[in-house]
Amino acid sequence: MKSFEELRKEIESFQIENAEALEAFRLQFLSKKSDIQSMFNEIRNIPAEERKQFGQLVNEIKNFANKRFEEFKASYDQQAEVKTAVADITRPDTQVSVGAMHPISIMMDQVRRIFEDIGFTTVTGPDIEDDWHVFTALNFPEEHPARDMQDTFFIELHPDILLRTHTSSLQVRTMEAQKPPIRVICPGRVFRNEAITSRAHCIFHQVEGLYIAENVSFADMKQTLLYFAQRMFGPDVRIRLRPSYFPFTEPSAEMDISCYICGGEGCNLCKHTGWVEILGCGMVDPNVLENCGIDSKKYSGFAFGLGIERMTMLKYKTNDIRLYFENDVRFLEQFKAATK
Repeated sequence: MKSFEELRKEIESFQIENAEALEAFRLQFLSKKSDIQSMFNEIRNIPAEERKQFGQLVNEIKNFANKRFEEFKASYDQQAEVKTAVADITRPDTQVSVGAMHPISIMMDQVRRIFEDIGFTTVTGPDIEDDWHVFTALNFPEEHPARDMQDTFFIELHPDILLRTHTSSLQVRTMEAQKPPIRVICPGRVFRNEAITSRAHCIFHQVEGLYIAENVSFADMKQTLLYFAQRMFGPDVRIRLRPSYFPFTEPSAEMDISCYICGGEGCNLCKHTGWVEILGCGMVDPNVLENCGIDSKKYSGFAFGLGIERMTMLKYKTNDIRLYFENDVRFLEQFKAATK
């Protein structure tokens, strides 16, 4: 019977260049008639006090042979696969499907680039927020319906914690961390406790903007939003501002654009009014500035917010918000051209 050292050297020096040599290795060292198996058969003849040590040495040499065999086999299989791939020129070509950005991402990037071109900086932050940043700092009264659990996802174990209902919380964080002038846009996901329909979803995306400096006026806001609307929908688009109410701005307005489909003449998209609502805006309420440590007598500013899903539906003329969350490849493939 060969010694352990002799057997180990044989295993180490064995050369495998083809499938026949691989099988020869297996027969010589790992088959039932191999030298290693003979060693296992010899264990019963070893004195009891030496049997344990002998068995351990046999197991070690068997594991070593198994490891070498698997290494040889893996190497040979890889080489064989490469040779087959190179040699088989009759194999049909594999069509690789080219992916595309999601339409929400496309729209988010378009909005971001427009505002970055005029000096706005993009800021991001957490989806899970506290009451201060979502409501209190933004001048929401305690009895405001947005604080109701039927409208907002609160964390039951920690009632002060919630899923943010708007990205205005990022505006608060920015005002707390920076001194004016401040010019930021705040994109991200938001969450509201709403039934999912073709026009509403419990998850959607927003881009909000904030500009604070000395002597900022309502006219500055109007011109900024006109620039955005014409960059997004075309140079002939007009805007109008209708009075509205938001707790965190005063005065507040809803902004409409002239329907870019019918040119303001009236169609199904604009419900025959000639106008389409796209965002809310207003001058930042002095209470909000003071809550964030900014002197409202020295600084003023404006804020605005728009829903990305609504903008995307307008831009691409889709009529069901659920399409943007269902991951239907047939729907998403239509946006390959917009990705380029």
